[in-house]
Amino acid sequence: MRNSLLASLVFALVFAAAACAQIKIAVNATTIESAPIFLAERIPGVEIVPVPNGRVAMEQLLHGNVDAATGSETQALLNSIAEPGIRIILTLAEARYRIIVRRSSGIRRIENLRGKKVAATVNTSSLYFLREMLRKAGMLLDTDVRFVNLEGPDMPAALKRGDVDAVAMWEPHAQNSLEALGTDAIVLQNPSVYRERFNLNTTTKALRDPDKRRALVEVVRAALRASDRIRNQPAQARTMLAPFIGTPAGTMERVWNQFRFPANLPGDLPEVLGNVEIFVAAVQSRQPRPRAALTPLIDASPLAEARR
Repeated sequence: MRNSLLASLVFALVFAAAACAQIKIAVNATTIESAPIFLAERIPGVEIVPVPNGRVAMEQLLHGNVDAATGSETQALLNSIAEPGIRIILTLAEARYRIIVRRSSGIRRIENLRGKKVAATVNTSSLYFLREMLRKAGMLLDTDVRFVNLEGPDMPAALKRGDVDAVAMWEPHAQNSLEALGTDAIVLQNPSVYRERFNLNTTTKALRDPDKRRALVEVVRAALRASDRIRNQPAQARTMLAPFIGTPAGTMERVWNQFRFPANLPGDLPEVLGNVEIFVAAVQSRQPRPRAALTPLIDASPLAEARR
Protein backbone atom coordinates (compact mmCIF):
# COMPACT_ATOMS: atom_id res chain seq x y z
CA MET A 1 0.00 0.00 0.00
CA ARG A 2 2.82 2.37 0.91
CA ASN A 3 4.58 1.76 -2.44
CA SER A 4 1.33 2.36 -4.29
CA LEU A 5 0.81 5.68 -2.52
CA LEU A 6 4.42 6.66 -3.16
CA ALA A 7 4.04 5.89 -6.87
CA SER A 8 0.84 7.91 -7.08
CA LEU A 9 2.43 10.87 -5.31
CA VAL A 10 5.56 10.82 -7.47
CA PHE A 11 3.68 10.64 -10.75
CA ALA A 12 1.24 13.33 -9.63
CA LEU A 13 4.16 15.67 -8.99
CA VAL A 14 5.70 14.94 -12.39
CA PHE A 15 2.55 15.44 -14.41
CA ALA A 16 1.03 18.37 -12.56
CA ALA A 17 2.46 20.82 -15.09
CA ALA A 18 1.13 18.97 -18.14
CA ALA A 19 -1.81 21.25 -18.80
CA CYS A 20 0.36 24.34 -19.26
CA ALA A 21 3.42 22.59 -20.70
CA GLN A 22 5.84 24.73 -22.67
CA ILE A 23 7.88 21.67 -23.53
CA LYS A 24 7.37 17.92 -23.45
CA ILE A 25 10.12 15.40 -22.80
CA ALA A 26 9.79 11.74 -23.78
CA VAL A 27 11.62 9.68 -21.14
CA ASN A 28 12.37 5.97 -21.21
CA ALA A 29 10.37 4.63 -18.26
CA THR A 30 12.20 1.28 -18.09
CA THR A 31 15.83 2.24 -17.55
CA ILE A 32 17.87 3.32 -14.55
CA GLU A 33 19.67 5.81 -16.81
CA SER A 34 16.56 8.01 -16.76
CA ALA A 35 17.01 8.76 -13.05
CA PRO A 36 18.29 12.37 -13.39
CA ILE A 37 15.13 13.39 -15.26
CA PHE A 38 12.61 11.47 -13.18
CA LEU A 39 14.18 12.59 -9.90
CA ALA A 40 14.66 16.24 -10.86
CA GLU A 41 12.41 18.74 -9.13
CA ARG A 42 9.22 19.62 -10.95
CA ILE A 43 9.54 22.57 -13.35
CA PRO A 44 6.38 24.53 -14.26
CA GLY A 45 5.68 24.20 -17.95
CA VAL A 46 7.62 20.96 -18.41
CA GLU A 47 5.70 17.76 -19.06
CA ILE A 48 7.38 14.36 -18.74
CA VAL A 49 6.03 11.76 -21.18
CA PRO A 50 6.97 8.22 -20.08
CA VAL A 51 7.60 5.81 -22.97
CA PRO A 52 8.55 2.09 -23.07
CA ASN A 53 12.03 2.41 -24.60
CA GLY A 54 14.56 4.75 -26.17
CA ARG A 55 13.39 4.01 -29.70
CA VAL A 56 9.89 5.26 -28.92
CA ALA A 57 11.29 8.31 -27.13
CA MET A 58 13.34 9.30 -30.16
CA GLU A 59 10.46 8.57 -32.54
CA GLN A 60 8.37 11.04 -30.54
CA LEU A 61 11.10 13.64 -30.96
CA LEU A 62 11.52 12.83 -34.64
CA HIS A 63 7.82 13.33 -35.31
CA GLY A 64 7.63 16.58 -33.33
CA ASN A 65 5.35 15.19 -30.61
CA VAL A 66 7.86 16.22 -27.93
CA ASP A 67 10.63 18.80 -27.67
CA ALA A 68 13.25 16.56 -26.06
CA ALA A 69 13.86 12.86 -25.49
CA THR A 70 16.20 10.59 -23.61
CA GLY A 71 18.19 7.91 -25.37
CA SER A 72 21.55 6.35 -26.09
CA GLU A 73 24.03 7.83 -28.52
CA THR A 74 22.99 5.02 -30.89
CA GLN A 75 19.44 6.35 -31.10
CA ALA A 76 20.63 9.92 -31.64
CA LEU A 77 22.77 8.77 -34.58
CA LEU A 78 20.07 6.57 -36.09
CA ASN A 79 17.48 9.36 -36.04
CA SER A 80 19.81 12.19 -37.06
CA ILE A 81 19.65 11.02 -40.67
CA ALA A 82 15.93 11.75 -40.86
CA GLU A 83 16.27 14.81 -38.59
CA PRO A 84 19.69 16.46 -38.92
CA GLY A 85 18.61 19.01 -36.31
CA ILE A 86 18.83 16.52 -33.45
CA ARG A 87 21.19 17.74 -30.74
CA ILE A 88 22.68 16.04 -27.67
CA ILE A 89 22.65 18.57 -24.84
CA LEU A 90 23.51 16.49 -21.76
CA THR A 91 24.85 13.05 -20.91
CA LEU A 92 22.62 11.87 -18.09
CA ALA A 93 24.27 8.52 -17.46
CA GLU A 94 27.04 6.20 -18.52
CA ALA A 95 26.26 2.49 -18.30
CA ARG A 96 28.20 -0.73 -18.73
CA TYR A 97 26.44 -3.58 -20.50
CA ARG A 98 26.83 -7.30 -19.81
CA ILE A 99 26.47 -10.57 -21.69
CA ILE A 100 24.77 -13.22 -19.57
CA VAL A 101 25.49 -16.77 -20.74
CA ARG A 102 24.41 -20.28 -19.84
CA ARG A 103 27.24 -22.20 -18.19
CA SER A 104 25.53 -25.44 -19.25
CA SER A 105 25.89 -24.37 -22.90
CA GLY A 106 29.63 -24.73 -22.53
CA ILE A 107 30.32 -20.99 -22.55
CA ARG A 108 33.15 -19.60 -20.45
CA ARG A 109 34.48 -16.78 -22.64
CA ILE A 110 33.45 -14.79 -25.70
CA GLU A 111 35.05 -17.21 -28.15
CA ASN A 112 32.69 -19.94 -26.88
CA LEU A 113 29.74 -18.01 -28.36
CA ARG A 114 30.70 -19.29 -31.80
CA GLY A 115 27.70 -21.16 -33.21
CA LYS A 116 25.53 -20.35 -30.17
CA LYS A 117 22.15 -18.61 -30.08
CA VAL A 118 22.80 -15.09 -28.82
CA ALA A 119 20.07 -12.50 -28.24
CA ALA A 120 20.17 -8.72 -28.47
CA THR A 121 17.71 -6.08 -29.69
CA VAL A 122 18.03 -4.88 -33.28
CA ASN A 123 18.67 -1.20 -33.98
CA THR A 124 19.79 -0.56 -30.41
CA SER A 125 22.95 -0.15 -28.38
CA SER A 126 22.63 -3.75 -27.14
CA LEU A 127 23.28 -5.01 -30.67
CA TYR A 128 26.19 -2.61 -31.06
CA PHE A 129 27.64 -3.89 -27.77
CA LEU A 130 27.31 -7.51 -28.88
CA ARG A 131 28.89 -6.76 -32.24
CA GLU A 132 31.84 -5.02 -30.62
CA MET A 133 32.36 -7.76 -28.03
CA LEU A 134 32.48 -10.33 -30.84
CA ARG A 135 34.75 -8.16 -32.99
CA LYS A 136 37.20 -7.80 -30.10
CA ALA A 137 37.44 -11.59 -30.07
CA GLY A 138 37.95 -11.79 -33.84
CA MET A 139 34.37 -12.87 -34.54
CA LEU A 140 31.56 -11.50 -36.69
CA LEU A 141 27.93 -11.10 -35.70
CA ASP A 142 26.63 -12.16 -39.12
CA THR A 143 28.62 -15.36 -39.47
CA ASP A 144 29.93 -16.59 -36.14
CA VAL A 145 26.82 -16.65 -33.91
CA ARG A 146 23.15 -17.48 -34.40
CA PHE A 147 21.60 -14.11 -33.71
CA VAL A 148 18.15 -13.91 -32.08
CA ASN A 149 16.27 -10.61 -31.90
CA LEU A 150 14.62 -10.19 -28.49
CA GLU A 151 13.32 -7.30 -26.43
CA GLY A 152 14.92 -6.90 -23.01
CA PRO A 153 11.91 -7.97 -20.91
CA ASP A 154 11.71 -11.24 -22.87
CA MET A 155 15.35 -12.22 -22.34
CA PRO A 156 15.31 -13.75 -18.85
CA ALA A 157 12.57 -16.26 -19.66
CA ALA A 158 14.08 -17.12 -23.05
CA LEU A 159 17.46 -17.74 -21.43
CA LYS A 160 15.95 -19.87 -18.66
CA ARG A 161 13.94 -21.97 -21.16
CA GLY A 162 17.04 -22.57 -23.23
CA ASP A 163 15.68 -20.74 -26.28
CA VAL A 164 18.97 -18.82 -26.35
CA ASP A 165 22.42 -19.47 -24.93
CA ALA A 166 23.31 -15.87 -24.15
CA VAL A 167 21.85 -12.35 -24.03
CA ALA A 168 23.64 -9.02 -24.50
CA MET A 169 21.72 -6.25 -22.81
CA TRP A 170 21.48 -3.24 -20.54
CA GLU A 171 20.08 -3.19 -17.01
CA PRO A 172 17.88 -4.28 -15.39
CA HIS A 173 17.33 -6.95 -18.06
CA ALA A 174 20.86 -8.29 -17.76
CA GLN A 175 20.48 -8.63 -13.99
CA ASN A 176 17.06 -10.26 -14.38
CA SER A 177 18.62 -12.73 -16.82
CA LEU A 178 21.43 -13.43 -14.39
CA GLU A 179 18.98 -14.15 -11.60
CA ALA A 180 16.78 -16.28 -13.86
CA LEU A 181 19.71 -18.63 -14.50
CA GLY A 182 21.01 -18.67 -10.95
CA THR A 183 24.13 -20.83 -10.60
CA ASP A 184 24.02 -21.64 -14.34
CA ALA A 185 24.90 -18.03 -15.21
CA ILE A 186 28.24 -16.56 -16.21
CA VAL A 187 28.85 -12.86 -16.89
CA LEU A 188 30.98 -11.68 -19.80
CA GLN A 189 31.88 -8.01 -19.73
CA ASN A 190 34.50 -5.64 -21.10
CA PRO A 191 33.81 -1.95 -20.37
CA SER A 192 36.65 -0.91 -22.68
CA VAL A 193 34.63 -2.22 -25.63
CA TYR A 194 31.56 -0.09 -25.00
CA ARG A 195 30.12 2.16 -22.31
CA GLU A 196 26.75 3.62 -23.19
CA ARG A 197 26.24 7.37 -23.13
CA PHE A 198 22.60 7.96 -22.30
CA ASN A 199 21.68 11.50 -23.25
CA LEU A 200 19.06 14.19 -23.20
CA ASN A 201 18.38 15.09 -26.83
CA THR A 202 16.48 17.95 -28.41
CA THR A 203 16.35 19.71 -31.78
CA THR A 204 17.64 22.94 -33.23
CA LYS A 205 14.01 23.96 -33.73
CA ALA A 206 13.35 23.77 -29.99
CA LEU A 207 16.62 25.50 -29.17
CA ARG A 208 15.79 28.41 -31.48
CA ASP A 209 12.48 29.01 -29.70
CA PRO A 210 13.27 31.38 -26.77
CA ASP A 211 10.60 29.95 -24.44
CA LYS A 212 11.46 26.34 -25.17
CA ARG A 213 15.16 27.05 -24.82
CA ARG A 214 14.65 28.63 -21.39
CA ALA A 215 12.64 25.60 -20.31
CA LEU A 216 15.29 23.21 -21.62
CA VAL A 217 18.03 25.07 -19.77
CA GLU A 218 15.95 24.78 -16.59
CA VAL A 219 15.59 21.04 -17.20
CA VAL A 220 19.35 20.70 -17.61
CA ARG A 221 19.91 22.74 -14.44
CA ALA A 222 17.46 20.53 -12.53
CA ALA A 223 19.13 17.40 -13.91
CA LEU A 224 22.51 18.67 -12.65
CA ARG A 225 21.10 19.05 -9.14
CA ALA A 226 19.34 15.69 -9.29
CA SER A 227 22.53 13.98 -10.45
CA ASP A 228 24.40 15.42 -7.52
CA ARG A 229 21.78 14.00 -5.14
CA ILE A 230 21.91 10.63 -6.90
CA ARG A 231 25.68 10.45 -6.48
CA ASN A 232 25.58 11.50 -2.83
CA GLN A 233 22.43 9.66 -1.71
CA PRO A 234 22.22 6.54 -3.89
CA ALA A 235 19.96 4.52 -1.56
CA GLN A 236 17.39 7.30 -1.41
CA ALA A 237 17.64 7.75 -5.18
CA ARG A 238 16.94 4.06 -5.79
CA THR A 239 13.89 4.15 -3.51
CA MET A 240 12.49 7.21 -5.26
CA LEU A 241 13.25 5.90 -8.75
CA ALA A 242 11.63 2.48 -8.26
CA PRO A 243 8.00 3.51 -8.96
CA PHE A 244 9.00 5.42 -12.09
CA ILE A 245 10.68 2.52 -13.86
CA GLY A 246 8.98 -0.50 -12.30
CA THR A 247 12.27 -1.92 -11.00
CA PRO A 248 12.65 -2.90 -7.33
CA ALA A 249 15.16 -0.86 -5.36
CA GLY A 250 16.92 -4.11 -4.43
CA THR A 251 17.53 -4.96 -8.08
CA MET A 252 18.88 -1.48 -8.68
CA GLU A 253 21.22 -1.81 -5.70
CA ARG A 254 22.70 -4.99 -7.22
CA VAL A 255 23.48 -3.25 -10.51
CA TRP A 256 24.23 0.25 -9.28
CA ASN A 257 27.97 -0.19 -9.85
CA GLN A 258 27.29 -0.48 -13.59
CA PHE A 259 26.23 3.19 -13.72
CA ARG A 260 27.63 6.69 -13.46
CA PHE A 261 25.55 9.86 -13.46
CA PRO A 262 28.01 12.54 -14.62
CA ALA A 263 25.51 15.15 -15.88
CA ASN A 264 28.01 16.57 -18.35
CA LEU A 265 29.12 16.26 -21.94
CA PRO A 266 32.16 13.95 -21.73
CA GLY A 267 35.21 14.86 -23.73
CA ASP A 268 35.26 11.52 -25.51
CA LEU A 269 31.67 11.82 -26.75
CA PRO A 270 32.73 12.80 -30.32
CA GLU A 271 34.96 9.72 -30.44
CA VAL A 272 32.11 7.52 -29.19
CA LEU A 273 29.78 8.94 -31.84
CA GLY A 274 32.38 8.21 -34.50
CA ASN A 275 32.73 4.60 -33.39
CA VAL A 276 28.99 3.94 -33.15
CA GLU A 277 28.38 5.69 -36.48
CA ILE A 278 30.09 2.81 -38.30
CA PHE A 279 27.52 0.41 -36.85
CA VAL A 280 24.60 2.78 -37.50
CA ALA A 281 25.66 3.29 -41.13
CA ALA A 282 25.70 -0.48 -41.67
CA VAL A 283 22.22 -0.77 -40.15
CA GLN A 284 20.96 1.94 -42.51
CA SER A 285 22.88 0.60 -45.55
CA ARG A 286 24.83 3.81 -46.14
CA GLN A 287 28.35 5.16 -45.86
CA PRO A 288 29.49 6.33 -42.41
CA ARG A 289 29.62 10.08 -41.95
CA PRO A 290 33.04 11.56 -41.16
CA ARG A 291 33.62 12.46 -37.53
CA ALA A 292 33.66 16.16 -38.38
CA ALA A 293 30.07 15.82 -39.59
CA LEU A 294 29.00 14.32 -36.25
CA THR A 295 30.46 16.99 -33.98
CA PRO A 296 27.56 19.41 -34.62
CA LEU A 297 25.20 16.83 -33.09
CA ILE A 298 26.57 17.94 -29.71
CA ASP A 299 25.40 21.35 -28.47
CA ALA A 300 27.08 22.36 -25.21
CA SER A 301 25.44 25.78 -24.99
CA PRO A 302 22.39 24.78 -22.86
CA LEU A 303 24.71 23.09 -20.36
CA ALA A 304 26.92 26.19 -20.25
CA GLU A 305 23.86 28.37 -19.60
CA ALA A 306 22.60 26.00 -16.88
CA ARG A 307 25.93 26.20 -15.06
CA ARG A 308 25.90 29.99 -14.82
